[in-house]
Amino acid sequence: MRPVTLGTERLVLRPFEPQDVPAVHAACQDPDILRWTTLPEPYERRHAQEFVLNIGPAGWREDTAYNFGVFTRDGELTGSMGLVRITPPGPEGRLAELGYWTARERRGRGYTVEAARAVADWAFGELGVERLEWFAEAGNTGSRAVAERLGFVVEGTLRARIAFRGTRRDAWVASLLPSDRGRTAAVPYLPAP
Repeated sequence: MRPVTLGTERLVLRPFEPQDVPAVHAACQDPDILRWTTLPEPYERRHAQEFVLNIGPAGWREDTAYNFGVFTRDGELTGSMGLVRITPPGPEGRLAELGYWTARERRGRGYTVEAARAVADWAFGELGVERLEWFAEAGNTGSRAVAERLGFVVEGTLRARIAFRGTRRDAWVASLLPSDRGRTAAVPYLPAP
């Protein structure tokens, strides 16, 4: 897919560019980001370069992941927001997983929810996603708060879902459907009685 740029009232979401490497590297020194994500630790400049210069562009090119840098209108890095584990288009629609991290100094301002709304609406509208999933290690209350504010419905805890630094960990799972965002799904949903 050709990379796109999304905008909100306060934010610009765009694919990362080479000049973003220092800001990504600096943000990912935060112990909370390293604790709750599967980033390498220590997170070195070469890891930021690999993510920005290779992993991000490959996801767009191969239609497997769409990573956005989230920036304030004045260009300050707020975080990263991406759709991963995207299934190919088909008659039943697509599935995708939403993942994100937020720079420490940008937390608590609603930026992550604002960016996630834009990505979810783009996923449902432009990509034909029929189910957007969110996973986080059980205990990651910050990530869960963002998902719940966006309207994700927490469906439970999956045992041993996440492999993390040599152990398997339980994960919370939640979903967001087009109807949760006031949209009509291409494939009708028949909930269990």
